[in-house]
Amino acid sequence: MTIAVIALFFIFLFIGIPISLVLAITSLSYLLLGDLTTLMSSAPQKMFSGLDNFGLLAVPLFMLAGELMNGGGITKRLVAFAKVLIGHYRGGLAYVTVIANMFLASILGSANAQAAMMSKVMVPEMEKEGYTREFSSAITLASSIVAPIIPPSMLFIIYGTLTGASISDLFMAGIIPGILLGIGFIIVIGIMNHKHQFPKSEKEDLRTIAKTFLQVIPAMLIPFTIILGILGGVFTPTESASIACVIAFIIGFVYRELKLKSLPAILVNTVVNTATISFLIVTANLFGFIIAYEQIPQLVADSMLNLSDNPLVFLLLVNIFLLLVGTVLDGIAALIILVPVMMPLLATYQIDPVHFGVIICINLTIGLLTPPVGTGLFIVSSIAKVKFERLVVAIMPFLGMAILVLLILTYWEEAVMWIPNLYND
Repeated sequence: MTIAVIALFFIFLFIGIPISLVLAITSLSYLLLGDLTTLMSSAPQKMFSGLDNFGLLAVPLFMLAGELMNGGGITKRLVAFAKVLIGHYRGGLAYVTVIANMFLASILGSANAQAAMMSKVMVPEMEKEGYTREFSSAITLASSIVAPIIPPSMLFIIYGTLTGASISDLFMAGIIPGILLGIGFIIVIGIMNHKHQFPKSEKEDLRTIAKTFLQVIPAMLIPFTIILGILGGVFTPTESASIACVIAFIIGFVYRELKLKSLPAILVNTVVNTATISFLIVTANLFGFIIAYEQIPQLVADSMLNLSDNPLVFLLLVNIFLLLVGTVLDGIAALIILVPVMMPLLATYQIDPVHFGVIICINLTIGLLTPPVGTGLFIVSSIAKVKFERLVVAIMPFLGMAILVLLILTYWEEAVMWIPNLYND
């Protein structure tokens, strides 16, 4: 029976059924085929318990903040500011794409949303400047993966609610890794620049730079308010999400781009996206419940301990495993399914849960760049109208750099934990 359900899972996955439905169908199939009436009666409670957590309230609030930003013109001002700063260097627009994504990551927190939005903005702009569509799409997608790493982060919120790890510490721990990923992508562009001699735009005068800077100051209030507010203990991550919504709403009207008539569409988008993630959390929680019933976490723990009792080897094995999982599973679903499996091992190997949370979230975010099920690849190839296989080839240098940064952060714990330790001291 178990083999039949596993086969069903992979068949549904590879024919393109949404992962939330795959998890729901395979979980219910297991319960029905096994005639597990006791578990079936507990299933609704387990599904509800997946959402019964105050920390998850931050998810729709940060989504609403992102929608208000887009509608209020904040996004394009951040991009414009990055462009006037470094757009005049050779390959400048490629660097702008990375830096603009890092700015936006401090507000949006969703790689898929950021990849979709930036593909509409940056790919046509880069193509007009003389970049190939494949390269433009690849750098836009690659740099969007900093969104779930630089706070705020949907993945960190969900990981924190699953494990009890401090969401504030996770947010702080994501700052340096997010910056290192951005620097890594800039290095890749610099290396490719020597070979391809990318174009450059005209240098702006000081008056234009000053004007653009003044326009972007209100937009930068959001990330600074979130980070400084959490660091200062003024509010929790969930409360910071509501503050971000209020600031984004006010700034949208200050810029005179957010209209009252556009609010219903913004709220509908937020509700739909929240419902999608909530349903995924519910079905993944049910699937995780079945995995626990089958004692798979204990089997994995025993297998890992038999392979090696060295934490460095364990982290390498976890990285390889998660990179493979990320090629076929959505990041949020994989997080909910795998975290309960991995958590019992952290105490055995004496690994900090916050450090491990950053590692697992970066791992699963890299999955957006990897075929066959990398959702980021499908989103960008569809919006930018570039062939999937050509985008896969173009993304490879950036994927290699992302994996290199991941390995550095895996074995350089101080880089991840420096800000949280400083904050807690």
